[in-house]
Amino acid sequence: MPSVLVLPTATAARELAERVIGGMGNRWLHTAAVAARAAQISAVVPAEDRDLLVAAAWLHDIGYGELAHDTGFHPIDGARLLGRSGWPARVAGLVANHSGACFVASVRGLGAEMAAYPDEASATSDALTYADQTVGAQGEPLGIEDRITDMLHRHGPGSPNALVAHLRTPHIRAIAARVQARLGAAR
Repeated sequence: MPSVLVLPTATAARELAERVIGGMGNRWLHTAAVAARAAQISAVVPAEDRDLLVAAAWLHDIGYGELAHDTGFHPIDGARLLGRSGWPARVAGLVANHSGACFVASVRGLGAEMAAYPDEASATSDALTYADQTVGAQGEPLGIEDRITDMLHRHGPGSPNALVAHLRTPHIRAIAARVQARLGAAR
């Protein structure tokens, strides 16, 4: 029986992520850098969500791990693993919906699976996407436009990501603008 976590903690999230994807080289480097970026920008979310943001950042790519493999789409697979492991539904929802995953899920025929994880469309979900979209595949800092270009290049022109780029890219840019405005106001 899975243990039940009352509140997410960044420490527990890091430990789980390390067990599941810690040996995955660049994936781990990216994940650790996204978590660090999330901590760095955490002032843009309500104080009670700061630990949640960093926990979700540690867990956002957990669906790439072999232990999580189910549909082959890492946001849903990660959310399902978290659900099976007793993590709060909100954490699973943040993981499922990070970085405009709903657009890619739709073109992959996984809309029904994604519907199990409603997008909260909050400052916290925005901050998670921003953290993910400002860190490259090897953990290096990247601007939003460079990250989008890199992702499309890595996945290729016929990929599901490319097929929905006309929808996902403006979505990510809008999130980035909101987070950057919040960061400016937090100074």
